[in-house]
Amino acid sequence: MNTSPVEKGDKVPAFKLPTDDGDTVSPADLAGSPAVIYFYPKDDTPGCTTEAKDFTRLAREFRKAGVAVVGISPDSVKKHQKFREKHELDVRLAADEDHSVAEKFGVWIEKSMYGRKYMGVDRATFLIDAKGRIAEAWRKVKVPGHAEEVLEAARRLSKG
Repeated sequence: MNTSPVEKGDKVPAFKLPTDDGDTVSPADLAGSPAVIYFYPKDDTPGCTTEAKDFTRLAREFRKAGVAVVGISPDSVKKHQKFREKHELDVRLAADEDHSVAEKFGVWIEKSMYGRKYMGVDRATFLIDAKGRIAEAWRKVKVPGHAEEVLEAARRLSKG
């Protein structure tokens, strides 16, 4: 198991995940233009909902810049579908139920809450260039203003 975090300049690790729209997503599907992959802990929790809504609010701008946005969490496709419908989300959501993709990106970590240790997703976002390399990596993401920051970086990248 590779848990060393991917860094700027690294090739995107190989993966294929089912998505909430009944399809799958892999790095090959995203190749040829920039893309954003954001990892979040859990559907329908306050921070994750805000983050998904922020990316949704800016979805049209990301599309204008030619940048796909995919959210990944350990939740099931069915939970993603309910989450997307409930909040009218306009981003694809991929199910990483065995957290193998989160592990490849180095965002499956030991966390602690109320003195209890558990494994979970460390909120992180990766901007991928058209050649499938990590152009930017944001770790330990604070949600307010994050989607806007990613959009600005994506716009700079897509202009080349």
